[in-house]
Amino acid sequence: MPRQNIPLGKIFGIPIGLDYSWFLIFVLMTWSLSTTYYPAQFHGWPPFRYWILGGLTSVLFFSSILLHELGHSVVALQYKIPVRSITLFIFGGVAQIAEEPPSALSEFLIAIAGPLVSLSLGATFLGLKNLFSGFDPLLGLCRYLSFVNFAIVGFNLIPGYPLDGGRVFRAIVWAITKNMRRSTIIASTAGQFFGFGFIFIGVWMMLHGNFGSGLWLSVIGWFLGNAAAAQIQQVTFQGWLGTYKVSQAMNRSCAIVPEGLSLRKLVEDQILVKGQRCFIVGEEADPRGLVTLHQIREVGQPDWDKTTVRQTMIPIDNLRTIHPDDPLWSAFRMMDREGVNQLPVMSNGHVVGILTREDVITFLGTLKELGT
Repeated sequence: MPRQNIPLGKIFGIPIGLDYSWFLIFVLMTWSLSTTYYPAQFHGWPPFRYWILGGLTSVLFFSSILLHELGHSVVALQYKIPVRSITLFIFGGVAQIAEEPPSALSEFLIAIAGPLVSLSLGATFLGLKNLFSGFDPLLGLCRYLSFVNFAIVGFNLIPGYPLDGGRVFRAIVWAITKNMRRSTIIASTAGQFFGFGFIFIGVWMMLHGNFGSGLWLSVIGWFLGNAAAAQIQQVTFQGWLGTYKVSQAMNRSCAIVPEGLSLRKLVEDQILVKGQRCFIVGEEADPRGLVTLHQIREVGQPDWDKTTVRQTMIPIDNLRTIHPDDPLWSAFRMMDREGVNQLPVMSNGHVVGILTREDVITFLGTLKELGT
């Protein structure tokens, strides 16, 4: 599987990564600063100084974005909410917070933490600008970073989900209505409104000669609108699944195969003939592990004859399992959080079935056909 981002390390145990799209915006930003902003602000410098300062400013800008996202993440960790990663990409940065906050207050504090970090950075660079007033390169750098951090605060506090201001807005509505789902839909609808507004303004700017800025604003509006729509779909999805249990959607005809079975026999007798896609290894009363198409594919066809399912399986102790009475939505969220396509369903130490993403989608289709 191709790597989606480049890992940079961990801060407070949170993996930090660069999406490939980040390199595009880094180059464009450095080019713009080196050929437009700094030459307009400071005349007569040698070209290499503009480029060095442009590159340094871009690095510090994205460092500011990283600190902004760390602000959200540190507060989330205080509430025992896992943070999967922080990724810098073409639109800035995003912290992948694994779970919804437990209360309106926690949502407010997590959301406002990022803008408060950016506000502090803006004030810090503003103070440094006065300190370096006699040294043009550092003066220009601090002036730009002060402005851009204050701009980040202003933009992020727009009250449309999933922007920070939208999350603050959601927290306020949540506190008033006592209903997290309703507040999410209201804040996400506001996010769609602002997304369409950005697109409209961006198109207007392009038609009036400011093509570059207008295009960028339209792209941001499109991204915001899509993210808000996706959040509404997720909340709707949660509403559909919220009242159902794993036992109502799981596949009870889970194939159980012996540990010594070769992958070749498994593929030819079970997968190609019966259409099975994942298997419990061992016995129903003594499950040892799980093997899926992904593990089989990693072995490679030339080695299927001499490789057993025991050698390929994921040991049961390393698997996340669920109970038949667990909420279906929670199980689906666990699959997303763990990055897996199926979860064994166990009760009293016995495997009673397996739940896959396809099972959930099929169950939703059945509900739609029944009109429930």
